Amino acid sequence: MDEVQLGRAVSDAGAVPRFRSLLVARHGKLVSETYFGGTDPSTLFDARSVTKSVVSLLMGIALQARNVPSVDATVGDYIGAPYVLDDMDRAVTLRELLTMTSRYQWNDTIDYDLWVASSDHIQFLLDRRQTDPVGTFTYNSAAVNLLGFILQKAVAKPLPQYANELLFQPVGITTVGWEQLEPDMVNAASGIKMSARDLLRFGQLVLQTGQSGNQQIVPVSWIAVATSPQFSWRETYGAQRGATYGYLWWLAQPPATVASFAWGFGGQFVYVVPSLDMVVVTTTDWRGITAEIDPITFAASILTVIVTDVLPAARN
Repeated sequence: MDEVQLGRAVSDAGAVPRFRSLLVARHGKLVSETYFGGTDPSTLFDARSVTKSVVSLLMGIALQARNVPSVDATVGDYIGAPYVLDDMDRAVTLRELLTMTSRYQWNDTIDYDLWVASSDHIQFLLDRRQTDPVGTFTYNSAAVNLLGFILQKAVAKPLPQYANELLFQPVGITTVGWEQLEPDMVNAASGIKMSARDLLRFGQLVLQTGQSGNQQIVPVSWIAVATSPQFSWRETYGAQRGATYGYLWWLAQPPATVASFAWGFGGQFVYVVPSLDMVVVTTTDWRGITAEIDPITFAASILTVIVTDVLPAARN
């Protein structure tokens, strides 16, 4: 690693008042670890929608174990009374939930807080009529929570227990918090809490195509499909070009350096770069951010630190 360039990354991160941690691993070794704002390695960060990428890996594990037959299984295969579904609800596939193409009328910026405050988080989504054209990408946290609820039913275990047994503990992640929505339901879309080092372990698992030590935790084939583009569109966020989406993972495609990243509200990133054998983790203090700046604009500034400062620090 280029020490001067890496120092520039730390300096630029420190200039952002809400930045809380910046960690970089290369070739499986922690090469930079900096905390800001009174945080430290013991701090549990609420990584928001990084939760979605966790659920993606859990789905890959469940598919290999045949707890779920395929991503073409439908909501109707798992959800019935007391929930009220119409034929369109029943026909939604797990693939559509994984790719944010379930067609429900949804605006995450407006609807998310209403959904979280509701008393029935599944029915709240089902009551949103499906009007989007087939294949339309609409970022929808409630739909991912539905996927997590289905996964919980399929494996016949609470989602946190399943995650601990099959994903977290095997890779050395021991302290994880989940946001509770209902007595039998955690938020599968947002609110997972981990230390920055454990977020780095999570990213390292993806970099190692699902392998930890001599154990294959997540199928190689699932890592490949989850981190493959499912859409033709590409977006730009700050210095990050070529951004698109896979199976609950954001992706960077050429001309950008190819990467996969879990993106949580307000600049929480687990950024995986296979060509550089690198993982980058950023966390921020996202609470109250909307009163200061557009959260997407802020997140773009965090991506800019990763893309323009951290990645160029990697020497061949």
